[in-house]
Amino acid sequence: MSESPEQKRVAFLRSEVARHDERYHRNSDPEITDQEYDALKRELEDLEKSHPELASPDSPTQRVGDDLVDGFESYAHRLAMLSLDNTYSKDEFFAFVERVEKGLELEGVEFVVEPKIDGVAVSVTYEKGKLVRAVTRGNGTEGDDITANALFIEEIPRELIGDGVPDVVEIRGEIYMRNDEFDRINAERNAAGLEEFKNPRNLAAGTVKMLDREEVAKRRLNIVLYGLGFCEPDIAATQSEFHQRLRSWKFPIGKRHWKVTGAQDAWNAIEELDTLRERFEYPTDGAVVKVNRLDHQDLLGKTSKAPRWAIAFKYAAEQSETVLEGITIQVGRTGVLTPVAELKPTQLAGTTVSRATLHNQEEMERKDVRVGDSVIVEKAGEIIPAVVRVVLEKRLAASEPYAFPSSCPECGTEVVKLEGEVAWRCLNPDCPAQVRGRLEHFASRQCMDIEGLGVAVVDQLVDRSLVSNLSDIYRLTFEQLVDLEKFAEKSASNLVAAIEQSKRNDLWRLLHGLGIPQVGAAAAKDLAKAFGSLESLRAADVERLVEVDGIGEKTAQGIVDFFENETNVAVIDTLFALGMEPTAPESVAEGEAIFDGMTFVITGTLPSMKRDEAKALIESKGGKVAGSVSKKTTFLLAGESAGSKLTKADSLGVEVLSEADLLERIG
Repeated sequence: MSESPEQKRVAFLRSEVARHDERYHRNSDPEITDQEYDALKRELEDLEKSHPELASPDSPTQRVGDDLVDGFESYAHRLAMLSLDNTYSKDEFFAFVERVEKGLELEGVEFVVEPKIDGVAVSVTYEKGKLVRAVTRGNGTEGDDITANALFIEEIPRELIGDGVPDVVEIRGEIYMRNDEFDRINAERNAAGLEEFKNPRNLAAGTVKMLDREEVAKRRLNIVLYGLGFCEPDIAATQSEFHQRLRSWKFPIGKRHWKVTGAQDAWNAIEELDTLRERFEYPTDGAVVKVNRLDHQDLLGKTSKAPRWAIAFKYAAEQSETVLEGITIQVGRTGVLTPVAELKPTQLAGTTVSRATLHNQEEMERKDVRVGDSVIVEKAGEIIPAVVRVVLEKRLAASEPYAFPSSCPECGTEVVKLEGEVAWRCLNPDCPAQVRGRLEHFASRQCMDIEGLGVAVVDQLVDRSLVSNLSDIYRLTFEQLVDLEKFAEKSASNLVAAIEQSKRNDLWRLLHGLGIPQVGAAAAKDLAKAFGSLESLRAADVERLVEVDGIGEKTAQGIVDFFENETNVAVIDTLFALGMEPTAPESVAEGEAIFDGMTFVITGTLPSMKRDEAKALIESKGGKVAGSVSKKTTFLLAGESAGSKLTKADSLGVEVLSEADLLERIG
């Protein structure tokens, strides 16, 4: 039986929303505006409501966005950290107030209106007045422990001093980066020939998830606190009382708050905030309206992903009308073709905009974008500008639909659309655009970390035919580099030294940098630990690879195919001939590897050691520590407030250990 149009549209929307969730929450690299994302999600919600048979508990409409990433320990929130429902409509906001009043059987409900800060959601926990932990929202149930990075934020009190300090309290807020700090960092990157960051929100999100503490220390982050999570004993009866408590403990809180009664007063506050928010030092994209009384909040309850007692009203992003003068196609590292609108320059959000993303062919066709059209361009949250819609009444009579290229604009190779994908791809590995992308990836901080080998430098090296594959990097000489634009003797010498130093990087960095399909940083670390050398990994078959925790059959086959490719093998052999000597992971001494082949997951608060200490102890005995419970988990090490991981371990029959059990096994 064939799928209905509604089934096909729901499947497409779920795939697209999930893809954008991944880019926004995990990669801090969104490609569409908030309003475009919200429109996709709203369309999906409406379809699921009108066709209940298509609803699914796995739909992205039924869960909180997930920002959990590899490299950080996860920690369970004592009280779920949900997202907020949002609206751009005055009518929908008044309907929200009506639902609240109906739910409470009360007219004239008291609300608090506060700025919606465009940053990274965080929960900061204090026990007996001492700061113990900072955790991201994660999936709402548990988040990444970013305490080490949050400690660089000077505004976070290390201790609560004053009256009424509770035994335990989770305080929610938003980490952000000021515009002047964002500009300073980009000015430094520009001077170094590196690609500039896109916007303050993405840079703040990327910074809190960095493993390089020295780099985090170089970037100034700020925080605003506004929400109450778990608290024992209670410290306030209302949201406004909680704000006063935060102020008394010296927390940075929002610049303005309004305590209002009823829908109209709340709306007046929303409008007033819109006139004031440009003066704030942090980015705001809306207003958050919360029921003031905490007991009323409890009565109203929550859905699976959002409280029923709060809503975010988002201000419409600034838009501008201009003319689309042309369409160019960009080709990325993996060969994906991305259409870009070339615009008649227009002023938007304080800057001159001449280019905007068109995302992909399907989006272009959906909006029916054509060269010569008058278009509405939007730059929400300082993200790359996007074409929102065409002004059809101004369309020229001679306009024609845009013909998406059937061949790569960089190398002329016929493009293909792989099964299950939206994007068109060029499959020519020697395509100059892909070569540039592979070089930038290899040299990036997440891979070989070759300082000074950024986008601008790579472009010059490829354009001058000095580099055509990864191994060519290690043939570069001082004389070649000093001749590059914006290079002097010192910068050339520094880059030569950085390239030489990278030869002895950790093995996982090389594996990640090679661009093996489906092998990110976490998988690269697992493979490095499992095989110890590139030669051993190259010799492994699919059966051996799937024995590595986290490596599935698809990834395993991709690894085998990668090492069977003659071009890849030639590049790797040349790298080693030029002196590549990656550092293998430290092995556990014979007789000490009592946990060899075992996978642990740690959750909750342990009695006498931090989770990082427990992880180091397990790894010193040959064990592996993973971030989530699965069928491959050997033990769950559980402390107080273990949360959802304990439930999942019980359902899978995974043995649960206490800290005392672990120490007893170690002896």
